[in-house]
Amino acid sequence: MRLNRRELIGAGVTGASMLAMPGWARPADPWAGAAEILARIRPPRIPPRSVSVVEYGAKGDGVTLNSGAFKKAIAALAAKGGGRVVVPAGRFLTGPIHLDSNIELHVADGATILFSTNPADFPIVLTRFEGVEMMGLSPLVYAHGKRNVAVTGSGTLDGQSSDRNWWSWKGRWHGTLDNGWRDGMPNQLDARKRLFDMADRRVPVEKRVFGLTDHLRPTFIEPYACENVLIEGVKLRGAPFWQVHPVLCRNVTVRNLDILGHGPNNDGCDPESCTDVLIENVLFDTGDDCIAVKSGRNEDGRRVGVPSRNFVIRNCTMREGHGGITIGSEISGGCGNVFAERCAMDSPNLDFAIRFNNNATRGGLLEGFHYRDISVGQVKQAVIACDFNYEEGAKGGFTPVLRDVTIERLTARHSVMALDSQGLPNAPIERVRLSECSFDGVTSPSVIAYTNGLVLDRVRVNGAPVSKL
Repeated sequence: MRLNRRELIGAGVTGASMLAMPGWARPADPWAGAAEILARIRPPRIPPRSVSVVEYGAKGDGVTLNSGAFKKAIAALAAKGGGRVVVPAGRFLTGPIHLDSNIELHVADGATILFSTNPADFPIVLTRFEGVEMMGLSPLVYAHGKRNVAVTGSGTLDGQSSDRNWWSWKGRWHGTLDNGWRDGMPNQLDARKRLFDMADRRVPVEKRVFGLTDHLRPTFIEPYACENVLIEGVKLRGAPFWQVHPVLCRNVTVRNLDILGHGPNNDGCDPESCTDVLIENVLFDTGDDCIAVKSGRNEDGRRVGVPSRNFVIRNCTMREGHGGITIGSEISGGCGNVFAERCAMDSPNLDFAIRFNNNATRGGLLEGFHYRDISVGQVKQAVIACDFNYEEGAKGGFTPVLRDVTIERLTARHSVMALDSQGLPNAPIERVRLSECSFDGVTSPSVIAYTNGLVLDRVRVNGAPVSKL
């Protein structure tokens, strides 16, 4: 079933200040809200029965295409009310796996699911591409409108993407790896523009059909409009595109994953328009943002109108990527009530630790972000970035709002800047509070523009206490 759409409460802002201001009173402890979120999050209820995919004809030889065996095993268990489909040790090649309600896909120790790189093996389903709804190639693991779905185990899911498969569809790319694209090769650019134009004109989603010749890459794991979701323990390798992508889901747990993918747009975890989400103990080493919370792009995000809200992120490790914890940029539906604690971020190839991306084309209300006990080794640019000049910047008719950000007990060893906070003249960033934060190895002054109510409470830069940045 699809979650109910919610109307966001808009808010206008005026004025701008570049001063650290003491006038914002500390609110009552907001972390009680994190405890309330955690109290609501529960694992899915999976019946205590299981079958091996081998019982339905699967062969773990790395060559046999086992799509039919996975489909039969899931259907047989679903007919009995659900249970666990076990993938034993071996290398099991398959097309996309579609989960049903009350089904757990369990990838055992020593097991690898190898996903086909033949686009013809991928049916057309309802999905999102960069925050826009469409009918496109199925994600590698997919569920639509289901309750109680899980992917668990200590084995590996391998999308087999490389410079020979999937990645070249991006087109020109300046990442750390060669994505295989060369002048004259097909790519996603025309289809991507056509999709975004259809969304801006509110073409019905069922008419936005993009298939084999359009080169829009599928996501890796995507529960869509599902309730009670668990993704736990597995290793993810070789993603075509975004890796863990819950859309319009409620009650989601992402736990103990090992995510490695340096391909184009290999974001680690992109929850989109979701409510009550826990992300914990995940290792991210990615070709884009490690975590990027989203809620739809531009007109399509406003049409759907469902924010991402009530998140707890804790005990995660971020290595390479664009941002450690990012909000945006496809955030037109809004986002709020996000808590993050005890995360470690450290890489010369990590651009930012904490990042907010928005602009006047996206719009959206972003409020209530609370981060504490964040350890940052080194980042390539700023430790904290609040950026309304992202991509289109001020070119648009929708006011971006970012307000009520608190960051406590963050330590950073090396960066260009401590803070890069740039609102817009008619849309200043509001109420950012840094408490007991220490920024060492800073090589350039912070950039603060169109930012109201920046409060510095016991903040040190290169060992010296500061009253403004």
